[in-house]
Amino acid sequence: MRQQFKLSLSVQYASQRNVQPTRQQFRRWVRLALQRDLHCTLRVVDDSEGRALNKDYRGKDYATNVLTFVYDDTQPLSGDIVICAPVVEKEATAQGKQLLAHYAHMTLHCALHLQGYGHENEKDAAVMEKLETALMLKLGYPAPYDVTN
Repeated sequence: MRQQFKLSLSVQYASQRNVQPTRQQFRRWVRLALQRDLHCTLRVVDDSEGRALNKDYRGKDYATNVLTFVYDDTQPLSGDIVICAPVVEKEATAQGKQLLAHYAHMTLHCALHLQGYGHENEKDAAVMEKLETALMLKLGYPAPYDVTN
C-alpha cells in the first residue's frame, strides 16, 4: 500500500486563459508525485508575470513554462510552483499534446523538483524522466518524452 503524505496546496489563478486545470486536478497531480509531506502554493500566471519572475529569479528575460521555488529549510518541505499558462498552451500545441496532459506533466515535473529531483546532468535527467513517465502513464496520459506523441 502506498504511503499517504500530507499535502497543503493552495492554487492561485492569475491567468485569464479559457482552459486551465481545476484545483482538484492540480491536487491529484501533485499528490501522485509526493514522496514526503509538502506545503505548496501553485500559481498559474500569464506571460507578463511569468517573464518578470523568470527575469528576477533566473536572469532570463522571457516567460518560461514553469518555475519552482524550494524553501528546503522548513518542515514540512515548502515551496512554490509557477506555471505560465500561455507558454504551456504553446508547447502543447507545438508538440501535438493534449493541453491537460501537458499541464499534468509540468505539474509533476515541478513537484519532483520541489523534492530534490533535477536534470542538470544526464544521469539525474534519466532518473527524473523515468519517474515522470511512470507517473504520467499512471494517470492515463502518454509518456511525455516520447517524440511520437
